[in-house]
Amino acid sequence: MARSNSKIIPESRHVLQQWKYEIAAEFGLAVGGGAGLGSADTEFAGELGAMGTGSGYGGSWGHLTSRENGSVGGEITKRLVAKAQEGLF
Repeated sequence: MARSNSKIIPESRHVLQQWKYEIAAEFGLAVGGGAGLGSADTEFAGELGAMGTGSGYGGSWGHLTSRENGSVGGEITKRLVAKAQEGLF
């Protein structure tokens, strides 16, 4: 079976991008920029300095370790599962 990363709901792309940067900020990971998220309403990003391009990395995630990147993806998955479970009850 071929693997596909296409979104079932294309409109979810923006929310997932926002979560990615919010979670990175919560974890204290220095990742700048993003898809127009420089002025996003993220609770912790401004305090941690993780948003914007001032970090010198220009929005790249390449300077982070696999473990750091994986922790962001894992947290996104945990939040998606929690939201789905809320809908079941």
